[in-house]
Amino acid sequence: MNDLYEQAKNVLSNSYSKYSGFKVAAAIRLHDGTIITGVNVENASFGLTNCAERTALYTAYTKGYRKEDIKEMVITTEKDHLVSPCGACRQVMSELMTPDVPIHLVTNNGSVTTVSNKELLPLAFDESDL
Repeated sequence: MNDLYEQAKNVLSNSYSKYSGFKVAAAIRLHDGTIITGVNVENASFGLTNCAERTALYTAYTKGYRKEDIKEMVITTEKDHLVSPCGACRQVMSELMTPDVPIHLVTNNGSVTTVSNKELLPLAFDESDL
């Protein structure tokens, strides 16, 4: 998990967060060893902002990977306290990753909290609700 965290930390400065100043980075390890990173990208029209978690997941899917390929995810910020994914990211994560994928939430000072994807959104809206 440490190398995945380092990958996320390395791209944190690429965050385009000129409005909030709140940088977020995510890194996904795939079962084949590939690591895909993402950062948050803000927009003056705040609703059009894309979070780091979704950026990384959408990049993985764009490259042809699917939920079964994802082994684990790290999410980090410049904050020394725990920061968890927003509701929109939790919903996307619940559909684009399997429920058992470990999500490592890492603070700026290296403290790690690990939860499963399902623990982040236990009553997720899914295709069975349509």
